Amino acid sequence: MERILISKTPQNKGQSVSVSGWVWGRRDHGKLIFIDVKDRTGVLQCVFLPNNKELHSLGDTLRTGFVVQLEGQVSERPKGMVNAEIATGEVELQVSNLIILNESETPPFALDTDGLEIGEDIRMKYRYLDLRRDRLQKNICTRHQILQFIRNWLTEKEFVEIETPILTKSTPEGARDYVVPSRLQNGKFYALPQAPQQYKQLLMVAGFEKYFQIARCFRDEDTRGDRQPEFTQMDMEMSFVEREDAMTLNEALLIALIKNLFPEKKIQETPFPRISYAEAMEKYSTDKPDLRKDKDDKDLLAFCWVIDFPFFEEVTKDNSHLSDEVLALRSSEGAKKWTFTHNPFSKPKDEHMEWLMNKENIGEILTTQYDIALNGFEIGGGSIRNHKPEPLKKVFEIMGFSEERIASNFGHMLTALGYGAPPHGGIAWGLDRLVTLLTGEPNIREVFSFPKTGDGRDLMMDAPAEISEKQLKELGIKIKKDD
Repeated sequence: MERILISKTPQNKGQSVSVSGWVWGRRDHGKLIFIDVKDRTGVLQCVFLPNNKELHSLGDTLRTGFVVQLEGQVSERPKGMVNAEIATGEVELQVSNLIILNESETPPFALDTDGLEIGEDIRMKYRYLDLRRDRLQKNICTRHQILQFIRNWLTEKEFVEIETPILTKSTPEGARDYVVPSRLQNGKFYALPQAPQQYKQLLMVAGFEKYFQIARCFRDEDTRGDRQPEFTQMDMEMSFVEREDAMTLNEALLIALIKNLFPEKKIQETPFPRISYAEAMEKYSTDKPDLRKDKDDKDLLAFCWVIDFPFFEEVTKDNSHLSDEVLALRSSEGAKKWTFTHNPFSKPKDEHMEWLMNKENIGEILTTQYDIALNGFEIGGGSIRNHKPEPLKKVFEIMGFSEERIASNFGHMLTALGYGAPPHGGIAWGLDRLVTLLTGEPNIREVFSFPKTGDGRDLMMDAPAEISEKQLKELGIKIKKDD
């Protein structure tokens, strides 16, 4: 008999069907045994009657977590026994055949709660069990729906989804890189991408004009409730656009996404307000302000654009978010050293291009950066880029990079921009953070399938882990143990 999903059982009243899933609970009522069985679509009450002693005896062995295949007739529940809290609450399966596909150990924690009362360590160690929760399964499916909507919407707008490399080169782009040693190129290292920034700009040089990617990114930095060491971006780049073009398109995508997937949500204001960085800091003391008029309304979404960011910031001892490589630029003689506030590839505002080229009024140069905030969280950031090599080279000179350093780290970009790069710009959304806000979850880990703990560990796989002496020897690496 062909299996049907549990959600389809109410449509099959009076018919014999086959369902499969996990034992979710059991209740003994005298001679009757009631087993709740769960698959990815719902829960179904299954009844073992005492008239079939062999089947009844086998049903009596079932425990939570067992994987089973059940056959039987779908019947209406007796009056007074309807469960209005589940979609299948008006029916039950009178079991005529049972196959135990696999037994199960007793789960280390209850699975019929939201799980937030359970310690992070044990949830992450048994994440494959934690994911059986209705809440987490709904979150993962919602994430899928968001990604699918984005893909379809951008494809209709003639964007092309292009994968960029995971193994790339370490360049100073703010955060610390995860590095990967190369066995074939002994003594050399790849870096995992913090973002596909350079590749997507190179795709504009290549003439694709409209690119997007659901991109996996990696940053070796301290974890918090709103970030993970590896995360997912919606990455986008467009040619022949100005700042307002990019902002308007992204705004339209967000509005369409909310309207179609979250109709219960209310967007406070459209078009989204646009405020300058200076105004945001003066009024709200943050560049990601929460503009909700009613902060108790869980369905209210207050988007806003923050624009006109400073291009550069002075490197100080307080720049703890910067990589060691960038912090090394800090001067011990007291002379000002500069780094970028967002990324070095942004274009300054047109009226400040002369300042950039002359390397003057550096602290006053404003960039074409545009960040989008939602309810007090940054969910995306982008800019119009320097599409000519000379202004980009000036950025690195302002940061104190030598000619050799510029050539080594960014020579490929400068060369590429010299081959007729079009004006272009783009944005990256933090998809994990966006999903967290839209689902109302308290922590970004609740929308990942297999997240890391707060201190960046995978307790389920026991990672990061040591590697064998043989592997270290092949890679030409020696480990220095802490004293």
